[in-house]
Amino acid sequence: MYAPAPLRRQLNRSGLLLLGPAFVAAVAYVDPGNFATNIAAGATYGYLLCWVVVGANLMAVLVQYLAAKASIATGRTLPQLCRDHFKRSTSTGLWAQAELVAVATDLAEVVGGAIALNLLFGIPLLLGGVITGVVSFGLLIYQSKRGQRPFEAAIIGLLTVVLVGFVVSTIQSEPSASGVIGGMVPRLDGVQSLVLAAGMLGATVMPHAIWLHGALITDRHGKAIRSSAGKQRVLKATRTDVGVAMALAGAVNLAMVVLAAAALSGTGADSLDAAHAAIGDRLGSFSALLFALALLASGFASSSVGTYAGSVILDGFWKRKVPLWARRLVTLVPALVILAIGIDPSRALVVSQVVLSFGIPCALWPLVRLTASRRVMGSLVNRKATTLAACLVATAVTALNVVLIVLTVRG
Repeated sequence: MYAPAPLRRQLNRSGLLLLGPAFVAAVAYVDPGNFATNIAAGATYGYLLCWVVVGANLMAVLVQYLAAKASIATGRTLPQLCRDHFKRSTSTGLWAQAELVAVATDLAEVVGGAIALNLLFGIPLLLGGVITGVVSFGLLIYQSKRGQRPFEAAIIGLLTVVLVGFVVSTIQSEPSASGVIGGMVPRLDGVQSLVLAAGMLGATVMPHAIWLHGALITDRHGKAIRSSAGKQRVLKATRTDVGVAMALAGAVNLAMVVLAAAALSGTGADSLDAAHAAIGDRLGSFSALLFALALLASGFASSSVGTYAGSVILDGFWKRKVPLWARRLVTLVPALVILAIGIDPSRALVVSQVVLSFGIPCALWPLVRLTASRRVMGSLVNRKATTLAACLVATAVTALNVVLIVLTVRG
């Protein structure tokens, strides 16, 4: 699985062997919740909301880089830093909302995997949810037994399935270049488009990925970041790692919207099963198969990463480790209940992403504050321009959520 020693030494000198953590975090950016919101956006509004995907992805690059940099500078995860530097009441509140985010995250991932298994094999949704939970648990066991790099390789392999599936299908759909370009102009079309935009943002800038990224860094580069030279080397590699991983995730998300705009507009296919059927009718059975396989790979990979994040959150805020199977059950059960009582799974996916968008500020503002503190970050403290950009991102997300609350209250 690994390269020969001479090649490994060459790759190590180039910094390529340091890449990988951001690709695991990037899986959170192409989870089944993205499928639901992006497909709904493209099918309902055409290319109108392409700009939301691009803007959210640019935010994600900055956010994930800061999350990684905080741990490179301190050797601590973001939950640990919150526990170390904030009052107990603040830390407890952050933990509580992070756990709620973990439940909403797993809801999207398990439901998405269940839908994919139903589309591919006709497996009932509840059983499909159980299978998705078991497979994601197996991936985490694989990580605990084989280590971080093999786990990263497995996750990247599943991410590749998602990427190939959507790139091929999007090309086959023959999208309008002028439509895509026009969709890059920021604008909305009514309240429902705003709700979808918030869902797309929640599905793209994922709170649990912010909490998790530092743990991916310390698990992989714990020894390297003990020295100043090591920190600089890992930080340089992390810029590339985050840039490439987020670019791929952004390409997949944009492909989802463009595919739906080109192939599903006017079909009324605003759910995943309806989208699968419409893709089969318009682009053929092969494209429909690629769509379902991409959804399945996304559900398996993102569910394991979500459970990993939940463990990091609990350990970081409370210094408590729980068995993997227990952590898996905590967030799996609500998703299975949703499937068991017959709530529309695609609607549940979109709602879960709106919930996630409310969790973003709770991870973003602590991250901005910590990375702007020289006492915390030392020589790796943010530049003023970086802090300003991060504050603008956090403010924009927070403002969007306030607008959504007002609109919801007013009906």
